Amino acid sequence: MCGICGWYRRDAAPVERAVLESQCRAIVHRGPDDEGVHLDGDAGIGIRRLSIIDLAGGHQPMTSEDGVVSVVCNGEIVNFPALRRQLEALGHRFRTSSDVEVILHGFRAWGDEVWPRLEGMFAVALWDARERSLRLVRDPLGIKPLFYASVGKGLAFGSELKALTPVPGLSFVPRPASIDCYFAFGHVLAPSTIYEDIYKLEPGSLLRLPATGPFTIQRYWRLSYRTATPASDAAWVERFREELTSTVRRHLLSDVPLGAFLSGGVDSSAVVAAMKQVSDEPVRTFTIGFDDPRFDESPYARRVAEHLGCIHTELKVQVEDVSRIAPLVAGAYDEPFADSSAVPTWYLSKLAREHVTVALSGDGGDEIFAGYGRHRSERLLATYGRTPLRQLSGVVAGLPPLPSRRWTAFRERARKLQADSLLPTTFQRFFSKDLLAPASARFDLYTPEFRAKLGSENDLEQLEAALLPARVSEDPVENLLYADAMVRLPDDMLTKVDRASMAHSLEVRVPFLSHIFVDWAATVPIDLKLRGKTGKWLVRQAVEPWLPPGALDRRKQGFSIPLSQWIRGDLGAYATSVWAESGLKAANILDERAVATVLGQSRNGRLDRSRMLYALTMFALWWMQRPRP
Repeated sequence: MCGICGWYRRDAAPVERAVLESQCRAIVHRGPDDEGVHLDGDAGIGIRRLSIIDLAGGHQPMTSEDGVVSVVCNGEIVNFPALRRQLEALGHRFRTSSDVEVILHGFRAWGDEVWPRLEGMFAVALWDARERSLRLVRDPLGIKPLFYASVGKGLAFGSELKALTPVPGLSFVPRPASIDCYFAFGHVLAPSTIYEDIYKLEPGSLLRLPATGPFTIQRYWRLSYRTATPASDAAWVERFREELTSTVRRHLLSDVPLGAFLSGGVDSSAVVAAMKQVSDEPVRTFTIGFDDPRFDESPYARRVAEHLGCIHTELKVQVEDVSRIAPLVAGAYDEPFADSSAVPTWYLSKLAREHVTVALSGDGGDEIFAGYGRHRSERLLATYGRTPLRQLSGVVAGLPPLPSRRWTAFRERARKLQADSLLPTTFQRFFSKDLLAPASARFDLYTPEFRAKLGSENDLEQLEAALLPARVSEDPVENLLYADAMVRLPDDMLTKVDRASMAHSLEVRVPFLSHIFVDWAATVPIDLKLRGKTGKWLVRQAVEPWLPPGALDRRKQGFSIPLSQWIRGDLGAYATSVWAESGLKAANILDERAVATVLGQSRNGRLDRSRMLYALTMFALWWMQRPRP
């Protein structure tokens, strides 16, 4: 795991080593073990390396023996031994045991056909000195990030936005539509970033910048659902076990200590159980807990760990800790990021890094095998249609307000569910269900001057047209899974884990999101993923014999924090002080009275506005830390 960066100026002036080295220093946390730069006139690529495979021989950038091709890679290619054998059979000779050298030889052998052959997580920059061309490539599911920006005639790139700050010519002007997107969803949707003229390379994409002319971007991989050969439930269960264990086995390649995140839920337990199936060594597992039993999963994780014979470590997180590390968490993301589970992920990564350098995670299981309530809701809607929902509209509209937080929360959820269900398409429901705040609530939060800068860019219909195809499957639940995998995972879940873990120089691998495994999962019939009210049915059936009795019976909890309680305590006071100190009052973006209303509602407990208050806090912290134009 590493951080990469670079700059191709495409003019007579050479890239200064000092600029490239400054880019590397900005992301030193992603790779504290080694640094390397390769300069070739008006082009330069650089890397900060976290040494995982071939500790002594894996120095980057790697350059071909003829000096033509140079490459840097952030990530791990977990099928590199098999690819290496193929390349050796073609006559290629290797100088190291590094997975990155396989990329180098693979490109010489197969050209751009190499990218879909790579299994794992990666962001790659490849410089071709003969063609004077730069390629930027991101893994199929978007596990690893990659940002780029046009600079003059050329292009600069980096694993994080902060890696672009040393490049002259970039202004870092906040983009109004991206600010609105943030307050809509709690993060900025790709390919945009929070800044004008800086973009995220989308998952499964290849960017080519030739010596002359504009750059091009093409998708080299897309998720595609296919009809499988009919088989019995028992055969599918056995096939799942084979696919999961073989995928996990490939993800265990490491020359440094390795462990796993364990919540005690279905997905993390499945990964840890599979690790035990394929390894002779006890698995090191790590769990975060809370004093509030409603959010504390540590007893469930402990039970799974004991059953599997793991070396288990736990940490309890206290509310006062959050106020202390909030600026650090915000600074790790470079953009405002309002997923509050970033806080426990930060602590979990810190805890794991004290013992291991690599950790496996169960992320992706819900999005691939239909583990969320919205997947069940979509199935019910497809089965019964909208007539019952229209009949329910009058009931929901008639729910009276009462002086009870629980009743108010129920009333709001009922209204939201009813409104979402009446939307015309699955993809519009997908975006609506993910909303932090609808357009009316957001516009109430903005100043009139800022509202005037906004169009309807974040309208549900426009988002659907811009970011998702018309349809990928005849089954609406599969369409929803596609949106989860292609939009929600890379923009939210994987962003959260990447920044929180790499802030502590910890590599996190996600076996469920190997594109080879995902391609196989796309052939699994939908009724094996969602059977009746049970999501991830196939996963549960396959791993239940590996786990303690009853381990999979509990209600899905998710990696969340007691945010409402914390907001009414010390975190609420901290949020108020951050807003006052941020300088946002003078920025003419947020209406001061509207913000004061949210602060008051959250603190007095009458309404649960904790998610919006957290979003405001993270926005204020980003505003204070952002690079100035």
